[in-house]
Amino acid sequence: MGSHGLALTHEIGDKPAVLKIDLTGRRAFVVGIADDGGFGFAIAKALAEAGASVVAGTWPPAMGIFEKLLERGKLDASRHMSDGSMLQFERVYPVDAAYDTLEDAPQSVRESKRYASRGDFSVSGAAARLVSDFGDKPLDIVIHCLANGPEVHLPLLKTSRAGYLAAVGVSAYSLVSMVQRWAPLMRPGASFLSLTYLASERVIPGYGGGMHAAKAALESDTRVLAYEAGREYGIRVNTISAGPYASRAASVTGIIDDVVAYYEINAPIQQKLTTLEVANVAAFLSSSLATGITGATVYVDKGYHAMGKGADPEKSAYPPEKGSASNK
Repeated sequence: MGSHGLALTHEIGDKPAVLKIDLTGRRAFVVGIADDGGFGFAIAKALAEAGASVVAGTWPPAMGIFEKLLERGKLDASRHMSDGSMLQFERVYPVDAAYDTLEDAPQSVRESKRYASRGDFSVSGAAARLVSDFGDKPLDIVIHCLANGPEVHLPLLKTSRAGYLAAVGVSAYSLVSMVQRWAPLMRPGASFLSLTYLASERVIPGYGGGMHAAKAALESDTRVLAYEAGREYGIRVNTISAGPYASRAASVTGIIDDVVAYYEINAPIQQKLTTLEVANVAAFLSSSLATGITGATVYVDKGYHAMGKGADPEKSAYPPEKGSASNK
């Protein structure tokens, strides 16, 4: 289906109506891919299934491992597409979104083993690579899958100023930086999309280090950027509030397995969230079917965001049995 688009089918009367998510001829830049286990890889694959070409952005310290996994075929099983082809990345660029320009990076970082051979790994550097490789208007879709808090394991009361600001800078301001520098490179109908989490508006014990504030900032910035970039460039900006998923990156919180299990019990749809479910919504929001949607936070979490009270694990069946306290 890679050259024909993702098909959404529903019944109208006696005949099925098919709406195709067709991204043929469009280029997506998915920033935040380092393996095949998270939302970033799944989104890249869904965009490719819909016909888009995909450029990957990878954190420089993780880039060597990612390249070796690709070269040695370790990701081949995950790269299989529905039409029999393999997911291909047009390019894999080093991107460290903590730095707007290469000059912003400390000399110790620029000269370190994991950075020195990567050239300009800043947000501006990625823009220059895109123009050099693909021309003045190379982009249609940007997917921001970046989140990092160096003190995420610490409660807010023990989070340092530096840790807090680092979380906000990499996880939220990075989107602002990308829109500033990459929006001028985008063609008509283009869009930005990021990933957020419910900790922006609810307390998630264990999700620390200021990451809750970073996600709140990301959602607020999404609304403001939607207005400003919409007026200036005619592009859309949205964010997906995804439910928890036990990826390698999420494991650093130390709570992810417990949170996944809690959602499965307490969400309206009592199932674990899959990366494909998030990826399909990302493909839709990046397509011409969603031209009326911008400045939105779209929840993809099996409905958990709607809940005001968790289920009693011992009385979680619905509807309650007759005579139970909840029926009186």
